[in-house]
Amino acid sequence: MFDLDRWQEIFSSIRSNVLRTVLSGFTVALGLFIFIVLFGIGTGLQNAFTQGFTRDAQNLISFFTGKTTVAYNGLQSDRTVTMNNDDYDFLVNTDKKKVGYSTPRYTSSLMVKYGKESGTYQVNGADPQEQLIENRKILEGRYLSPLDIDRKQNVAVIGRMVQRDLIKNGSPVGKELNINGTMFRVVGVFSDDGGDWDERHITVPITTLQQMKKGSDTVNTVYIAYDEHLTPEQAIKYGDELKERLKSRKNVAPDDENGVRIWNNAKNMNDTFTFMAVLTAIVGFIGMGTLLAGIIGISNIMVYIVKERTKEIGVRKAIGAKPRSIVALIVQESVVITVVSGIVGVALGVLALKLIGNSLEEYFIREPAVGWGTILMAFIALIFSGLIAGFVPAYRASRIKPIEALRTE
Repeated sequence: MFDLDRWQEIFSSIRSNVLRTVLSGFTVALGLFIFIVLFGIGTGLQNAFTQGFTRDAQNLISFFTGKTTVAYNGLQSDRTVTMNNDDYDFLVNTDKKKVGYSTPRYTSSLMVKYGKESGTYQVNGADPQEQLIENRKILEGRYLSPLDIDRKQNVAVIGRMVQRDLIKNGSPVGKELNINGTMFRVVGVFSDDGGDWDERHITVPITTLQQMKKGSDTVNTVYIAYDEHLTPEQAIKYGDELKERLKSRKNVAPDDENGVRIWNNAKNMNDTFTFMAVLTAIVGFIGMGTLLAGIIGISNIMVYIVKERTKEIGVRKAIGAKPRSIVALIVQESVVITVVSGIVGVALGVLALKLIGNSLEEYFIREPAVGWGTILMAFIALIFSGLIAGFVPAYRASRIKPIEALRTE
């Protein structure tokens, strides 16, 4: 391995046969390049789908109501179903052990003013746990507190875009907003991964907003984040049970899908995990196919290279070279070409993914990348295949008699 004469001979052989070297190296580099880019794009697709479902809490069940489509229990169809605070308590307390956190929400589109600036914004009445439901990050100040709810305080937490639109200078915390004629003190500013739309929301205590609406106890939506220890199947069953109980409570027919509706992320995540598993299998299959094609390419080229060097092998044997040294020379040359070409392929593949970056985000490919562990495994597989590809034909050629090797055309 560390024989200086052999290394000199290897480099001399490489310089003398540039085309042969380029052909064998190109196969290795291309195989690794395509493997890395394919796996990176597959990872990018997975990232896009995963992040698409992490804007809000992943373990979320949302309850809505609408108009009934079926007459039931003496009540006519086309009846508007509404939820209230008692319905929220009922849903949360039905099986409290399965509830991680929750909040009711009462939503209204209201005129908001600050100084000379004004605009219409979605104002949400909610509990403090809305922050966890929406995955919001506090940039300044604080979120709502239980005391704000109990005392029906006139406080508000505003999105980053609301601050940009209305309060252009200085910290907004402590400033007063006029919301539909009522003054609210800003206690915090939040950011939301949902983007500009979600950051144009304002959250106030639900008790305060309900009081502004003439003492109404109406709830538009109930959010329940179920216990994360529940399996998707258990979470789906839990959501369906709550839906049926709420239908019964609100006198909605069991087969009426519009009177009471739910959005259960467990169903979406189940479908997403299935899709991602299929996607991973497809990308893995294509990637492994590419790697296998590279291995076959190396093998074919090494067979050609050894065949081309048959006369050279005959001369070496005629002047006393041992079969072992001939095999070692060819194998070592094969491994050197494979390693160098592999490094080039890895470098180009990683560089390509860096250049792609998030430029393909509109095609649902986000932050494409491949772990170094995966790259190392593919690299070792190609080196090992290069070693085998060089050894097998070299071993066969080393067993040919010198006179037969010299006669080879």
